Amino acid sequence: MNSPAYQAALQRLYSRINYELATPTQPGVFKLERMHRLLAKVGDPHRSFPAVHVAGTKGKGSTSVMIASVLQEAGYRTGLYTSPHLECLEERMLVGGERCAPSVLAELTDIVWPAVEQSDREAARDNEAGPTFFEITTAMAMLYFANEGVDIGVLEVGLGGRLDSTNVCMPIASVITNISFDHMRQLGSTLAEIAREKAGIIKPGTPVVHGAIEPEPRGVIEQIANERGCRLFELGRDFEVSVAAKDPLDATGPKRLNFTDHVTSTRVEEIELGVHGAHQANNAAIALATIARLPALGFRVSESAMRSGLSKTRLPGRVEVLNRSPDVVLDTAHNVASVQALLAALDEISGSSSQQHTLIYATSDDKDVRGMLKLLTRRFDRIVLTRFQTNPRAADPCALGDLVGPTCEATVVDDPRKAWRRAYGEASSDSLICVAGSFFLAAELRPVIVAQFSNAKPAVAGEDSPA
Repeated sequence: MNSPAYQAALQRLYSRINYELATPTQPGVFKLERMHRLLAKVGDPHRSFPAVHVAGTKGKGSTSVMIASVLQEAGYRTGLYTSPHLECLEERMLVGGERCAPSVLAELTDIVWPAVEQSDREAARDNEAGPTFFEITTAMAMLYFANEGVDIGVLEVGLGGRLDSTNVCMPIASVITNISFDHMRQLGSTLAEIAREKAGIIKPGTPVVHGAIEPEPRGVIEQIANERGCRLFELGRDFEVSVAAKDPLDATGPKRLNFTDHVTSTRVEEIELGVHGAHQANNAAIALATIARLPALGFRVSESAMRSGLSKTRLPGRVEVLNRSPDVVLDTAHNVASVQALLAALDEISGSSSQQHTLIYATSDDKDVRGMLKLLTRRFDRIVLTRFQTNPRAADPCALGDLVGPTCEATVVDDPRKAWRRAYGEASSDSLICVAGSFFLAAELRPVIVAQFSNAKPAVAGEDSPA
């Protein structure tokens, strides 16, 4: 049972405007000036440690976790800040791979709250809003890292980059993973516009590592890096990854990778990656290419730390296999690109051997639902449409049913727990059940499924942008 102080802290935090739960309807809601003022009131903790700053549409959370894991294996006291969380707020703030304790979260809230209240008064005088939930929790994470004396912090962008609360950090490397369409209301309707927002994290003279694949965002990132005097390291040009042979006795296990950095003449072969999905190969390459830039900045990392860090990487809710016989896979895929990655990973995990493929699906009403379901209905025999309970942005499952094609059986079960019980109750030992469509759906169902299958691993830090 958590303490009354912890519960009071959560009540304070969740009382704030939270754009993970509500889509902004007014322009100008994201302002770095507000974040700078808040941090100044608590001693500018973000200035006390160097950071690796990671943005991107997909893969930024995975890449952040991989970088932090390698740095920890190299012996550095590493802070990791990611969002959103699956089961508890403390998951967002890790030091040395351990999440912030509930008692410490309560203490951090008490420390920052006078600054929040002062900021509220100042904002009211200017007829503006005070600090948001994400701004406050970001400030708490930076204060936590400063208090813990971390050697380096790895900070995942929450949304976009240019105006994200994390963009006040002092980066020694800026990292941008692949870019695709998502959050278009806030970031733009073209890949170039989205890339410009992501590339807003690039600081003058700071090395930039990126894994954008499409020519349009690649061009934007290159332009901004050049304008700001940054050396640019690109996936496919300056570094690359290839898949080594898989263990024939474990065809469903994670792949082994070969990594080459052409600039530093670094080559590491037969790297075991501790997570599923072919898409994680590029994320691992971006992580290692970032690590390869750090020796020039005072952080030396051995090959053994690279190997150990990637093999120990765990990403709850990212193609997470929670059970075998039947296969149960949990994923946070919530746009077309992430759905494509999920489907490729499912082919690795179960192939075509499963007798019945069932999807439990819920999503937010501002997503490309039609595009996602077009792909998903080709892969699954039946879809149980539901609605997550913790976010008002959930799409109506009955409306989703109208988008499911005639070749796929669709059932509406409004409550996610009941949807899970129904799907599992009708499964056989050779079935596949996949939960996907939103981070919020994964967060609600993971504890339920973990409780049912004792071999599932507890949640640690993880991925991507707010669903």
